[in-house]
Amino acid sequence: MATPPRRIVIKIGTNLLTHGGKRLNRERMADFARQIAALRGQGVEVVFVTSGAVAAGASANVPPPGGKGIPVRQILAAIGQPLLMRTYAELFEPHGVAVAQALFTRTELQRDGYLNARNTLLGLLEAGVLPICNENDVVAVAELQQIGDNDTLSALVANLVDADLLALLTDIKGLYTSDPRNDASAIHVPVVERITREVEAMAGGAGSRSSVGGMATKIKAARMATAAGTDVVICQGTIPDVILAIANGEHVGTRFASKVSRTNSLREAWMASDLARGHRLVVDSGAARALLANGRSLLPAGIVAVEGSFQRGDTVEIRAAGGDALACGLANYPSDELRKIMGKRSSEIAKLLPESFGDEAVHRNNMVFL
Repeated sequence: MATPPRRIVIKIGTNLLTHGGKRLNRERMADFARQIAALRGQGVEVVFVTSGAVAAGASANVPPPGGKGIPVRQILAAIGQPLLMRTYAELFEPHGVAVAQALFTRTELQRDGYLNARNTLLGLLEAGVLPICNENDVVAVAELQQIGDNDTLSALVANLVDADLLALLTDIKGLYTSDPRNDASAIHVPVVERITREVEAMAGGAGSRSSVGGMATKIKAARMATAAGTDVVICQGTIPDVILAIANGEHVGTRFASKVSRTNSLREAWMASDLARGHRLVVDSGAARALLANGRSLLPAGIVAVEGSFQRGDTVEIRAAGGDALACGLANYPSDELRKIMGKRSSEIAKLLPESFGDEAVHRNNMVFL
């Protein structure tokens, strides 16, 4: 990154906020508040994505809810979210920083909600207020509502506000060739030029019982953010003044440098932000070459597999068979119809489907290359 960032999204997970325990660690949170306030004092705009609502609810002085699973998490989140925000308000107040709460579900980040959320966050930044974002665990229960984890949410927010940098703070140094907690020979990876299948294979599952995310979700978030022009750093949050170090471009953690300019189209940014749904078209080598070398549209003939259930106009990832993610775009046909026409010539669409929406499965004009 040649120039200092003007706008940063910072995500901090539960493990850091609790210092590995079960309760929020106020001293640790105060230090993060100090760093964020200092960064703002340097003229950098900051959006803060935080976990910790469930942990705050679990440590509250109320009778613990019975049962287990999602209902209990929702109860704890409902108890803990106002406590979490009150703590942040108290910690930022001595630095003269006003805070605002922004809770999201997938529903709010559909097309209309995406624009409304963007306008709200940008308005808060313009007013000098620190937006503090979290997933709305209290209501997000269905797959269509859930974002799933705050790593993904942070990438969505980075796209929303056109961030120059996304900092994902975790409890290990960054990306390793394998899980360093289980493999003593694991090697730290300081820079990732491109997120390939090999890079994805280095990431493991969820890290701890209190954490929803793991390195795999951070790699997914990095792909989403870099696809829209945001650099990403995954770094150990316990390094002294780590937030300031990241913003100053110091070599800490693992850096993912975006190879594209910030998308100048809200529509393109929205498409790149919608990669988390698991909707995917797998294409053969010929289609992959046509997409990458010639910038062509994706035709049904080049599709070898359709993954997930989606509607016409939904965002899909386009991936090479046995290879890497190539692009994302808006599907011209729903998933069930694409399964009927995949591998077929475009001239056969009218015979196989009740209605044709064109020769392309994904039109070039509705595509963002990754």
